Amino acid sequence: MPAPKDRRLPHIYLIILIDVIVGAAIGPVMPEFVRGLPQPQLWLSMGTGLFLGVQLFSAPVLGRLSDGYGRRPIFIFSAVGTLLANTLLLPVRAGLFFVNRASDGLTNGMYATVRSALTDISPPEKLFKNLGIEGAIISLGFVLGPMASGILLTLLQVAPGQEAAYVVRLAVVLAALNVVLSVLLRETHTRRNGVRGAELRTELALALNPLTLWARLREKEATTPGIRRIVLTQVALTLSTGYYFYFVPFISQGPMHLDARGISYFFMFFGALSIALNYGFYTYLADRINQRKAIVWLAALGVPVLAAYGLVGTSVVALYVLVVIDCFTLSLIQGLLEGLLAQRTTDADRGEIFGLNQAFQGLASFATTLVFGALSVLDLRLPWAWFALCLAAVAVLAGWNRATPPATATPADTSAAPSR
Repeated sequence: MPAPKDRRLPHIYLIILIDVIVGAAIGPVMPEFVRGLPQPQLWLSMGTGLFLGVQLFSAPVLGRLSDGYGRRPIFIFSAVGTLLANTLLLPVRAGLFFVNRASDGLTNGMYATVRSALTDISPPEKLFKNLGIEGAIISLGFVLGPMASGILLTLLQVAPGQEAAYVVRLAVVLAALNVVLSVLLRETHTRRNGVRGAELRTELALALNPLTLWARLREKEATTPGIRRIVLTQVALTLSTGYYFYFVPFISQGPMHLDARGISYFFMFFGALSIALNYGFYTYLADRINQRKAIVWLAALGVPVLAAYGLVGTSVVALYVLVVIDCFTLSLIQGLLEGLLAQRTTDADRGEIFGLNQAFQGLASFATTLVFGALSVLDLRLPWAWFALCLAAVAVLAGWNRATPPATATPADTSAAPSR
C-alpha cells in the first residue's frame, strides 16, 4: 500500500504561500515610501539591497539553529519577525521603510530552513517534485499578493496617497495568521543536539565575515564534491534574478509609469503563468531529464529575454510577451539548482548547507542590487544588460567541466530523505 501523505508538507506550503503573499502584496505600494526623495528608483533599489544583504549573516545562523533545535522554532521566530517588520510600515515614512527592510531581511533567512524542512520529509523519488512545487507556491504567492492589493484598492476605492496604508494593514493581518500556522506546525527534524553559545557566536562571526564563506564552501566541497559548482551557479543566477526586484522601479519610474494597480496586474499575470509552468515542469519532467544540461539550455535561451526587457520602451504588450518567454526559460532554473543541492545534504548538515547557500545568495543579491541601483541612475535600461551577462554566466558555470558526470535524480545520501 502507498505510504500516507505527510500532512506537514501542505502545512509548510501554506506557510510559504502566506509569507510570499505578504511580501508581494506590499511590492506595488513600495514606491509610495520613497516618493519625494531624489532618485526614488535608487532608494527602492537600496531598500531591496538592505533586505537581501541582511540575509548574508541571518541565513547561516538560522540554518545552524534549525539543525540544532529543529525547524519549527525557526518558523515561529521568522513569522513573528515578519509580523513586527510589517507593523513598522503602518506610518508611511521613508525612514521606517528602511527599518522594515532590515528587520524583515533578518527573518527572511528562514528559507534555508524551509528547504531543509521540505527535504527532511521528502522521499528520494519526490525530492525534485516537492522542491519544484515550492517554486510554484512562491509563484502563486506573487500572483495572490498583488491580486489582493489590487482587489482591496479597487473595492474600497482607496484614494491616491492612502493606498500604502491599506495594503500594509492587510499584510499585517496575514502575517499574524502565519504566526498561528507556524506555532501549529509539527517538527520535521528529529536528530537535534542543540547549539552551544560558543558555537553560535562562532557561526555568527563567520557569517559576518564574507571572506570565510569561501573557506567554508571549500570545506564542504572536500567532503561532498559538486556542492561548490552548484552554489556558484546559484550565485550567478541570483545576480541575474535581481531583475525580479528591479521590475517595480523599472515599470513605475520608467517610460511606462505604471501605477499600483498596473503593477499588481503585471505581477498577477507573471505569477499565474509561472504557477502553471513550474507545476507542470517539476511534476512531470524535472526528475526525468538531465538537470544540468537543462540549466545550460534554459539559461542560454533566457539571456536575450533579459536583454530585451530593457528595450520595451512604453509597450506594455511587449513587456507581457517577454514575460511569457521568461516563464518558459530562466524562471524554471531555480528549482533545478535547489534539487541538485538537496541531493547532496544529510540530516546532520542540511540546515547548515542551505544556510551557507542562502548566505551566498544574500551576498549576490546585495551586490547585484548595488550594481543595478547605480546603473539605473545612469539609464534605466542599463541594468538589463547586467542581468543578461549574469545569466550567461549561469550557462557557462552549469556547463563547465564536462568530464564530471551529471547528477541524477537519485540523491547521493538517501538516508536523509524520508525524514524538508
